[in-house]
Amino acid sequence: MENGNVVSIEDRIPKLKQQRRKKANRRLIFLLLLFFILIAFILYFQSPLSYVKHVVISGNTSHSDTEIAAIAGIKKDTNIWKVRDKEIEEDLNALPEMKKAVVTTKLPNSVIITVQEYKRISYIAKGKNFLPVLENGNILHEKKTTDLPLNAPILFSFTENKALKEMIVSLEKLPPEVLNSISEIHYDPTDSDPFHIALFMNDGNQVSATIRTFAEKMSHYPSIISQLDPTQKGVINLEVGSYFKAYELEGDAPDETDQDREG
Repeated sequence: MENGNVVSIEDRIPKLKQQRRKKANRRLIFLLLLFFILIAFILYFQSPLSYVKHVVISGNTSHSDTEIAAIAGIKKDTNIWKVRDKEIEEDLNALPEMKKAVVTTKLPNSVIITVQEYKRISYIAKGKNFLPVLENGNILHEKKTTDLPLNAPILFSFTENKALKEMIVSLEKLPPEVLNSISEIHYDPTDSDPFHIALFMNDGNQVSATIRTFAEKMSHYPSIISQLDPTQKGVINLEVGSYFKAYELEGDAPDETDQDREG
C-alpha cells in the first residue's frame, strides 16, 4: 500500500506471544486461587473451626437455654453446616408453649434462636397441684407444680368443661393490669346462674360476677376502684350493673348502705 503502513508477520509474532502469555498467567492465577479457596474450605469444614461456638437464645421463659439447645440438637461438636434451620424451627414450634420460633445461622460459627411463647394467663388448682393455662387455652398437664403461683390468677373448682373454656377466653380479653390484679377465681355456680364466679383481688377486695359478662365489666375495674375509699374493702358486684358493699367489721352492726357504682 502506497499511503499505509505494512506490518510484517515477524513484527506481530512477539505481540501475539505476549498476549497469550498474559492470558495464560491470568488463567493460572485464577486456578491457583480457586484451588487454595477449595483447600481452605475443606480444612475449615473438617476442623473444629466450623463447630458451633455460640448459641444465642432469646425470648424464652418456659424453657431454659439448655433445654432449647437440647431440643434443637445443637452440641459443642455440631458442624455449623449441618444445622438445619427449618427442621429445628419445626421441633421448637411443636412445643405447646411455643407461638413462634425462628432459627438463623451466622457464619463462621454462631446460631441464633429467637422464640415467642404463649404466656401463662392462669393456673388451675387440682388437689395440691397447679396446672398452667396458656393464652391460647391449652392446659399444660405435664407442667404441673406444687409451688403456689404468684404471677397469674389461680382457678378453683373448675373442671375442663364449657365454663372453663369461656373463663379462659374471658381472661385473654382482660387488660394486663387487670389480669395481674386478680389473685384467685372460684367457680361458684348458682341455680340462677351456672356461670357465677367469685374473685379475690390482690388489693383485698372481692368481686362477684358471671363469666358471660366478666371480660367486659371487669375491664372497668380500675375505674370502679378509683371511685371507692381505698381504706375500705368489700365486695364489688358485677352481675347486674355494678355496686359495692363494704365488709362488715367484727362487732359492728351489719352495714345496710351499699355504695352504688352503676356500670
